[in-house]
Amino acid sequence: MTEKSLTTYLQDKKAKGQKLFIPYIVAGGSGLERLEEEIQMLADSGATAIELGIPFSDPVADGPIIQKSAQQAFAHQVTFAKIVAMLQKINAPVPIILMGYANSFLRFGFERLLKELESTDVKGLIIPDIPYEHQELILPALDQTDIALVQLVTLMSKKERIEQLVKGAQGFIYAVTVNGTTGVNQTYRESLDKHLADITELSEIPVLAGFGVSERAHVERFNTCCDGVIVGSKIVDSLARKGVKETGKLVLNLTGNAG
Repeated sequence: MTEKSLTTYLQDKKAKGQKLFIPYIVAGGSGLERLEEEIQMLADSGATAIELGIPFSDPVADGPIIQKSAQQAFAHQVTFAKIVAMLQKINAPVPIILMGYANSFLRFGFERLLKELESTDVKGLIIPDIPYEHQELILPALDQTDIALVQLVTLMSKKERIEQLVKGAQGFIYAVTVNGTTGVNQTYRESLDKHLADITELSEIPVLAGFGVSERAHVERFNTCCDGVIVGSKIVDSLARKGVKETGKLVLNLTGNAG
């Protein structure tokens, strides 16, 4: 299997000593007509890549902020098909990673989706409710594409399990930092830093910490023990309440690029 471009892209950033920053937003949470502007803002503010969440009615990992944004997307009549059609028109400055639940992908049709994504900048998928043991449902089709399937590692994962998950993994490792749903104001356990460092030591590809990362202090903390962070709810909330310009300032602050 040929190495995915998302893997080599992130590995190159890491090799140059850069810490990775991947923001998450709900596609169409502010209306699809604003998606291109939001993607450009995130890239201009220092995003290494961008996660786009597919709105879903019954999420299991998303907290109230992201749930609310998904409901707003539905109010804007956003669908998976409309998101893909919009991405076919957008020239994204950084790789795009689609994050959604298995039901959304299966209902759209996986073969159809991969065909329609060929003309987009989507380079990765995150499907949190497809466990490692069932990834063969989609990996054979992905092998024929340049789209990586990103693995998640939780706090409950023991060393043997982590070794299994990181072996042959693509893109990056999504290291979940809490037992629960996404959201701000999370309390992190004291052993988290060692857990992240252990995953990073075992993984041949970059490891990013996500869930609850919402302050510059969180970013600085996790950058010391893994390769970067994923920030979602904080950015989604800012887009909903303050708009694109102010959210750009927030992201600049989180990435340490604020002047």
